[in-house]
Amino acid sequence: MIKIDPRRIWLWLTAHIDSLLLSFMLMLMLIGLIVLYSATGQDLGKTTGQMLNMLVALVAMWAVANVSPQHIARAALPVYGLGLLLLIGVALFGDVSHGARRWLNIGIRIQPSEMMKLAVPLMLAWYLDRREKTLNLKDFGVAVLLLVAPVGLIVKQPDLGTALLISASGFYALFLAGLSWRIILGLVGVGAASAPILWSLMHDYQRQRILTLIDPSQDPLGAGYHIIQSSIALGSGGIFGKGWFNGTQTHLDFLPERTTDFIFAVYGEEFGLAGNLILLAVYILVIGRGLVIAAKAPTLFSRLLAGSITLTFFTYAFVNMGMVSGILPVVGVPLPLISYGGTSMVTLLVGFGMLMSIQTHRKLVQS
Repeated sequence: MIKIDPRRIWLWLTAHIDSLLLSFMLMLMLIGLIVLYSATGQDLGKTTGQMLNMLVALVAMWAVANVSPQHIARAALPVYGLGLLLLIGVALFGDVSHGARRWLNIGIRIQPSEMMKLAVPLMLAWYLDRREKTLNLKDFGVAVLLLVAPVGLIVKQPDLGTALLISASGFYALFLAGLSWRIILGLVGVGAASAPILWSLMHDYQRQRILTLIDPSQDPLGAGYHIIQSSIALGSGGIFGKGWFNGTQTHLDFLPERTTDFIFAVYGEEFGLAGNLILLAVYILVIGRGLVIAAKAPTLFSRLLAGSITLTFFTYAFVNMGMVSGILPVVGVPLPLISYGGTSMVTLLVGFGMLMSIQTHRKLVQS
């Protein structure tokens, strides 16, 4: 008779899981389920669906965490190459929905831009690590081209939110690899100087988002509606909020996209400033733990990958809260681990799986 040792099974299951990082992530996911249940009008089916999304994402995270950083590095080039080919496929044969060409039907309907959120930092970390001893300006130039290629294809779809996140992940990899501040400031200067050209290349709806950010009241029932309603919801929450299920902007259907992009407004209205501070504290704990893992990583590849993933997670949260608060344009970025959705949840947790792999395989990497 075979004896099952629960302790050994538990140790096997948790051997490559960072308990601190997982604890902070689960706190955010629990908050997400609580606010989603209210945002959906106490729809148990949709909340259960999100729990299933979380379960799938956690399994994916566990699987990636058990893969060593060396094997993750070997996957960088094929994953990036496949993602680029799929983006080209989207540009040529992609399905058009709501005026955007973002999906590709290959038997199943996929959105390749989501894949690039991890493929780009993975590729840049691998490339820069291979040139660590002789890293020079030319190498950074090649890395920029590796970043610009997918971002350009995603901007063309158009998908400004995803392009922003991928650009940020690539920038973080370049910065952490030692890109000079003078070059960074020079690029910022070039970007500012080219603003009129970029403005002329923007789609009408993208220009309208920027104009609406400056003055939402110019179109209160159209382009400015989202920002006005989310600002009312956040402001009306006060110090301690109106209480769970008691958000008037939410439950009287004034607040749009309340389960996805604007779920932070639902949370702020019902739990107030105190709740927002708690949420920010948990986000800071997740980001802090990720940066600690990056700082302790033994190789340049691991440091760049861990740092890029962590800082991109920060960008997710910052951009979403900024657009809901009215200090950034509305670009369609979900609140990480809170907003409803399976694809973004899996993408985020696969990234965290890479962080856990880097942390728990440190001794193996050093040897």
